[in-house]
Amino acid sequence: MFVPAPYRQPSASWMVDILRGNPLALMTSNGPPEAGPYATHLPVIQDPAMTGEWSADLCGARLLGHMNRANPHWKAMEDGTRVLLTFTGPHAYVSPTVYQITPAAPTWDFTAVHVHGVLRKIEHDQAGEETLEIVRATVRTFEADFGNAWDMSDSQDYFRKILPAVGGFRIEVSGAEGMFKLSQEQDPHIRERVRDNFAHRDSDAHRSAARLMGRLPAPGCPLAA
Repeated sequence: MFVPAPYRQPSASWMVDILRGNPLALMTSNGPPEAGPYATHLPVIQDPAMTGEWSADLCGARLLGHMNRANPHWKAMEDGTRVLLTFTGPHAYVSPTVYQITPAAPTWDFTAVHVHGVLRKIEHDQAGEETLEIVRATVRTFEADFGNAWDMSDSQDYFRKILPAVGGFRIEVSGAEGMFKLSQEQDPHIRERVRDNFAHRDSDAHRSAARLMGRLPAPGCPLAA
Protein backbone atom coordinates (compact mmCIF):
# COMPACT_ATOMS: atom_id res chain seq x y z
CA MET A 1 0.00 0.00 0.00
CA PHE A 2 1.33 3.41 -0.94
CA VAL A 3 1.43 5.60 2.19
CA PRO A 4 2.48 9.26 1.69
CA ALA A 5 4.63 10.52 4.55
CA PRO A 6 1.95 12.74 6.17
CA TYR A 7 -0.34 9.73 6.56
CA ARG A 8 2.01 7.37 8.37
CA GLN A 9 0.80 6.05 11.71
CA PRO A 10 2.22 8.04 14.64
CA SER A 11 3.18 4.75 16.30
CA ALA A 12 2.70 0.99 15.87
CA SER A 13 -0.07 1.09 18.48
CA TRP A 14 -2.30 2.82 15.93
CA MET A 15 -2.12 -0.20 13.63
CA VAL A 16 -2.74 -2.57 16.53
CA ASP A 17 -5.81 -0.56 17.55
CA ILE A 18 -7.24 -0.91 14.03
CA LEU A 19 -6.67 -4.68 14.05
CA ARG A 20 -8.31 -5.12 17.45
CA GLY A 21 -11.15 -2.65 16.93
CA ASN A 22 -11.94 -3.77 13.37
CA PRO A 23 -11.08 -7.49 13.28
CA LEU A 24 -13.16 -8.37 10.22
CA ALA A 25 -10.38 -8.56 7.64
CA LEU A 26 -10.41 -9.05 3.89
CA MET A 27 -7.92 -11.84 3.21
CA THR A 28 -6.62 -12.08 -0.34
CA SER A 29 -4.25 -14.49 -2.05
CA ASN A 30 -3.32 -15.43 -5.59
CA GLY A 31 -5.30 -18.13 -7.35
CA PRO A 32 -4.62 -19.98 -10.59
CA PRO A 33 -4.45 -17.77 -13.70
CA GLU A 34 -7.88 -18.86 -14.85
CA ALA A 35 -9.46 -17.93 -11.51
CA GLY A 36 -7.55 -14.78 -10.56
CA PRO A 37 -7.10 -13.62 -6.96
CA TYR A 38 -9.28 -14.93 -4.13
CA ALA A 39 -10.76 -12.71 -1.41
CA THR A 40 -12.64 -13.69 1.75
CA HIS A 41 -13.98 -11.58 4.61
CA LEU A 42 -13.26 -13.21 7.97
CA PRO A 43 -12.49 -12.25 11.57
CA VAL A 44 -8.99 -12.77 12.94
CA ILE A 45 -7.44 -12.35 16.37
CA GLN A 46 -3.98 -12.07 17.85
CA ASP A 47 -2.64 -15.45 18.92
CA PRO A 48 -3.16 -15.50 22.72
CA ALA A 49 0.18 -17.30 23.04
CA MET A 50 1.97 -14.29 21.55
CA THR A 51 3.99 -12.49 24.20
CA GLY A 52 5.90 -9.25 24.16
CA GLU A 53 5.33 -5.99 22.33
CA TRP A 54 4.26 -5.67 18.70
CA SER A 55 7.12 -4.55 16.44
CA ALA A 56 6.89 -1.28 14.53
CA ASP A 57 5.76 -3.05 11.34
CA LEU A 58 4.03 -5.94 13.22
CA CYS A 59 6.65 -8.38 11.87
CA GLY A 60 6.79 -11.50 14.02
CA ALA A 61 3.19 -11.27 15.16
CA ARG A 62 0.83 -14.24 14.82
CA LEU A 63 -2.84 -14.06 13.92
CA LEU A 64 -5.46 -16.79 14.16
CA GLY A 65 -8.60 -17.34 12.11
CA HIS A 66 -10.90 -19.87 10.54
CA MET A 67 -12.82 -20.29 7.30
CA ASN A 68 -15.44 -22.56 5.76
CA ARG A 69 -13.67 -25.54 4.21
CA ALA A 70 -16.24 -25.49 1.37
CA ASN A 71 -14.91 -22.08 0.32
CA PRO A 72 -12.91 -22.43 -2.93
CA HIS A 73 -10.44 -19.99 -1.40
CA TRP A 74 -9.61 -22.52 1.32
CA LYS A 75 -9.17 -25.29 -1.20
CA ALA A 76 -6.90 -23.14 -3.38
CA MET A 77 -4.50 -22.26 -0.58
CA GLU A 78 -1.60 -24.46 0.41
CA ASP A 79 0.36 -24.38 3.63
CA GLY A 80 2.82 -21.52 3.23
CA THR A 81 0.62 -19.42 0.93
CA ARG A 82 1.40 -15.72 1.13
CA VAL A 83 -1.66 -13.68 2.01
CA LEU A 84 -2.66 -10.06 2.47
CA LEU A 85 -5.10 -9.02 5.18
CA THR A 86 -6.80 -5.63 4.85
CA PHE A 87 -8.35 -4.02 7.93
CA THR A 88 -10.50 -0.91 7.52
CA GLY A 89 -10.87 1.57 10.38
CA PRO A 90 -12.87 4.80 10.72
CA HIS A 91 -13.51 6.66 7.47
CA ALA A 92 -15.72 9.49 6.27
CA TYR A 93 -16.43 11.78 3.33
CA VAL A 94 -15.17 15.36 3.61
CA SER A 95 -17.35 17.92 1.84
CA PRO A 96 -15.64 21.15 0.66
CA THR A 97 -18.35 23.05 2.53
CA VAL A 98 -16.50 22.18 5.73
CA TYR A 99 -13.37 24.00 4.57
CA GLN A 100 -15.15 27.34 4.10
CA ILE A 101 -12.63 28.31 1.42
CA THR A 102 -12.58 28.47 -2.39
CA PRO A 103 -11.24 26.82 -4.45
CA ALA A 104 -11.46 23.44 -2.73
CA ALA A 105 -11.96 19.80 -3.59
CA PRO A 106 -13.78 16.99 -1.76
CA THR A 107 -11.91 13.99 -0.37
CA TRP A 108 -12.39 10.91 1.76
CA ASP A 109 -10.53 10.57 5.04
CA PHE A 110 -9.86 6.96 5.97
CA THR A 111 -7.76 4.59 8.03
CA ALA A 112 -6.55 1.17 6.92
CA VAL A 113 -3.90 -1.42 7.73
CA HIS A 114 -2.45 -3.95 5.28
CA VAL A 115 -0.89 -7.00 6.92
CA HIS A 116 1.36 -9.33 4.93
CA GLY A 117 2.06 -12.85 6.08
CA VAL A 118 2.36 -16.57 5.50
CA LEU A 119 -0.67 -18.78 6.13
CA ARG A 120 -0.25 -22.05 8.01
CA LYS A 121 -3.21 -24.37 7.53
CA ILE A 122 -4.18 -26.72 10.32
CA GLU A 123 -4.74 -29.87 8.28
CA HIS A 124 -3.24 -32.64 10.42
CA ASP A 125 -5.33 -32.01 13.52
CA GLN A 126 -6.95 -35.43 13.73
CA ALA A 127 -9.13 -34.78 16.76
CA GLY A 128 -9.82 -31.21 15.79
CA GLU A 129 -8.51 -29.91 19.10
CA GLU A 130 -6.20 -27.29 17.61
CA THR A 131 -8.90 -25.89 15.36
CA LEU A 132 -11.41 -26.04 18.20
CA GLU A 133 -9.08 -24.00 20.40
CA ILE A 134 -8.85 -21.34 17.66
CA VAL A 135 -12.66 -21.13 17.69
CA ARG A 136 -12.69 -20.92 21.49
CA ALA A 137 -9.99 -18.25 21.53
CA THR A 138 -11.94 -16.25 18.95
CA VAL A 139 -15.08 -16.43 21.08
CA ARG A 140 -13.22 -15.39 24.22
CA THR A 141 -11.60 -12.43 22.46
CA PHE A 142 -14.75 -11.11 20.82
CA GLU A 143 -16.99 -11.64 23.84
CA ALA A 144 -14.50 -9.64 25.91
CA ASP A 145 -14.20 -6.85 23.33
CA PHE A 146 -17.65 -6.70 21.74
CA GLY A 147 -20.02 -9.15 23.45
CA ASN A 148 -21.72 -9.76 26.77
CA ALA A 149 -19.40 -12.32 28.40
CA TRP A 150 -21.34 -15.24 26.88
CA ASP A 151 -20.49 -18.58 28.51
CA MET A 152 -19.73 -21.08 25.74
CA SER A 153 -19.57 -24.09 28.08
CA ASP A 154 -22.95 -25.51 27.05
CA SER A 155 -22.16 -25.18 23.33
CA GLN A 156 -19.04 -27.35 23.17
CA ASP A 157 -20.90 -30.32 21.69
CA TYR A 158 -22.32 -28.02 19.01
CA PHE A 159 -18.85 -26.68 18.30
CA ARG A 160 -17.57 -30.22 17.80
CA LYS A 161 -20.52 -31.03 15.52
CA ILE A 162 -19.72 -28.21 13.08
CA LEU A 163 -15.93 -28.49 13.42
CA PRO A 164 -15.41 -30.75 10.34
CA ALA A 165 -16.55 -27.84 8.17
CA VAL A 166 -14.11 -25.39 9.77
CA GLY A 167 -10.62 -24.73 8.45
CA GLY A 168 -8.37 -23.25 11.11
CA PHE A 169 -5.20 -21.35 10.29
CA ARG A 170 -2.37 -19.22 11.66
CA ILE A 171 -0.76 -16.29 9.91
CA GLU A 172 2.90 -15.50 10.54
CA VAL A 173 3.10 -11.75 9.93
CA SER A 174 6.02 -10.57 7.82
CA GLY A 175 5.16 -6.86 7.81
CA ALA A 176 2.40 -4.25 7.69
CA GLU A 177 1.65 -0.73 6.53
CA GLY A 178 -0.82 1.67 8.12
CA MET A 179 -2.60 4.48 6.28
CA PHE A 180 -4.13 7.19 8.49
CA LYS A 181 -5.41 9.86 6.11
CA LEU A 182 -7.02 12.37 8.48
CA SER A 183 -6.66 15.72 6.72
CA GLN A 184 -3.02 16.14 7.76
CA GLU A 185 -2.34 17.91 4.45
CA GLN A 186 -4.66 20.77 5.44
CA ASP A 187 -3.74 23.87 7.43
CA PRO A 188 -4.30 23.33 11.17
CA HIS A 189 -7.42 25.51 11.32
CA ILE A 190 -8.98 23.67 8.36
CA ARG A 191 -8.16 20.31 9.89
CA GLU A 192 -9.81 21.46 13.11
CA ARG A 193 -12.96 22.35 11.18
CA VAL A 194 -13.02 18.85 9.70
CA ARG A 195 -12.53 17.25 13.10
CA ASP A 196 -15.25 19.39 14.67
CA ASN A 197 -17.64 18.56 11.83
CA PHE A 198 -16.98 14.82 12.24
CA ALA A 199 -17.39 15.02 16.01
CA HIS A 200 -20.91 16.49 15.73
CA ARG A 201 -22.24 14.04 13.13
CA ASP A 202 -24.70 11.26 13.98
CA SER A 203 -22.48 8.66 12.30
CA ASP A 204 -20.31 6.48 14.54
CA ALA A 205 -17.73 6.33 11.73
CA HIS A 206 -17.47 10.13 11.64
CA ARG A 207 -17.13 10.40 15.42
CA SER A 208 -14.52 7.63 15.51
CA ALA A 209 -12.52 9.47 12.85
CA ALA A 210 -12.79 12.67 14.91
CA ARG A 211 -11.38 10.89 17.97
CA LEU A 212 -8.40 9.68 15.95
CA MET A 213 -7.82 13.19 14.61
CA GLY A 214 -7.75 14.41 18.20
CA ARG A 215 -4.88 11.99 18.87
CA LEU A 216 -2.70 13.19 16.00
CA PRO A 217 0.60 14.87 16.94
CA ALA A 218 0.55 18.62 16.79
CA PRO A 219 1.71 20.07 13.43
CA GLY A 220 5.48 20.11 13.27
CA CYS A 221 5.94 17.37 15.84
CA PRO A 222 7.85 14.33 14.53
CA LEU A 223 6.10 10.98 14.23
CA ALA A 224 6.95 8.37 16.79
CA ALA A 225 9.17 5.52 15.66
